Amino acid sequence: MDRTHATSGERPGEPAIVTEADRRARRIADTLLAREGTGPAWNLAIEEARMGYARVAMTLTPAMLNGYGTAHGGMIFSLADSAFAYACNTRNATTVAQSCTIAFIDAGRPGERLVAEARETALRGRTGVYLMTVYGEDGRIVAEMQGLSRTVGGPIVED
Repeated sequence: MDRTHATSGERPGEPAIVTEADRRARRIADTLLAREGTGPAWNLAIEEARMGYARVAMTLTPAMLNGYGTAHGGMIFSLADSAFAYACNTRNATTVAQSCTIAFIDAGRPGERLVAEARETALRGRTGVYLMTVYGEDGRIVAEMQGLSRTVGGPIVED
């Protein structure tokens, strides 16, 4: 499945243009991941981070499964929430989730590598709207989440 998406005037299918702002966005995402306990504990991998966008992956372990032997909804939510966090902080202003809603579409399977993409869809003042999609290895949509962010503080990294 082609996961290259248009941003900043790009056409779908073309590689992202890497700017200084995108490099800083990646440094911010890496810094946030290094500061948290959950991402490293779950072997979360940041595949890409650029202005208003992040893509992260996680492989489902037995500890992440529910009583039905599929991905626990909390793990799917957490993966999407991590992508959301990295995407909404790309402007180097401390930003948190204000609210999120999720729709579970399909089950994550044991041992499967899930990928979550977060995209900024609107930004006004200190409030942002983001759409997160969680994909299974075969490209099927596992979940869709919408998040509302709120900028609350200063920089994450020094420029």
